[in-house]
Amino acid sequence: MSDDAVRARHGVFFALAAYTFWGIAPVYFKLVKQVPAFEILSHRIIWAFLMVFVLIVAMKRLDRIRPILKSRKLVLRLTLATCLLGGNWFLFIWAVNTDHMLDASLGYYINPLLNVAIGMAFFAERMRRLQLIAIGMAVVGVSIQVITFGSVPWVALLLASSFAIYGAIRKRLPVDSISGLWLETAILLPVMLIYLFGFAQSASSDLTANPWTLNLLLVAAGLVTTIPLLCFTAAAQRLRYATLGFFQYIAPTLMFILAVMVYGEPLEESKLVTFIIIWSALALYSFDSIIQRQRDRKAKKRLASAEAGIH
Repeated sequence: MSDDAVRARHGVFFALAAYTFWGIAPVYFKLVKQVPAFEILSHRIIWAFLMVFVLIVAMKRLDRIRPILKSRKLVLRLTLATCLLGGNWFLFIWAVNTDHMLDASLGYYINPLLNVAIGMAFFAERMRRLQLIAIGMAVVGVSIQVITFGSVPWVALLLASSFAIYGAIRKRLPVDSISGLWLETAILLPVMLIYLFGFAQSASSDLTANPWTLNLLLVAAGLVTTIPLLCFTAAAQRLRYATLGFFQYIAPTLMFILAVMVYGEPLEESKLVTFIIIWSALALYSFDSIIQRQRDRKAKKRLASAEAGIH
């Protein structure tokens, strides 16, 4: 195999690992269900901060942090993105541990379509006809649930919108993913420390009184955060972003399976109708992406042939 083929194969492995890990992450949060959601979030941020810092030091990337901290504008924009990410993480933990995993799954199915809409609205990206139809179908699916069944999928909408807006802000920031994650956890760290050691009143907030197994699980919150991100970063370095996009459906699909088949969440008619429409929209969106990739390849071949003829 050529070096490019080996690199692509490794990229596929890392992509599968990242999205599979994100998809089964609810299993971890269920294991610490007795701990309040905000307290879990605190541990997630504290331990991720420490683990990523060790990683940055080991990779000798501290020099990438200083230029970011010198730019007040950059720090403010990163802080805004961080608030959205922190809210997204908290809502996801709360959703999983209050039996709203199906809503979380729906949110992450909607997210790719919302990303396309944001690209059109704020980044002047041109949308193809099938992409616009897919976005319209998603709007119809949510609207049917609201109008016909009187149920607003607010958890799904908040998860999708907060992560999509976070992604849009981060897209414009010249900050790599590892440095960005450490700075994001650093921004949230003071709030989490003040909450955990000053205001948390749950039985699990006193780490010295917890069984070692629970404390070990709480420390593992840092691993749950950093491992999939590192796999995703490795995949992004080896695969085209368009190719990477096809793996993003793994996580919400695994969440859906876990919710229905393992944790017994009821799949109500209102949710099922919305899911079917969103799935159809994503199928159309994926079909359009495949067709466009084939067209791009043919165009590149024609261009290469024309250049070879000239020379």
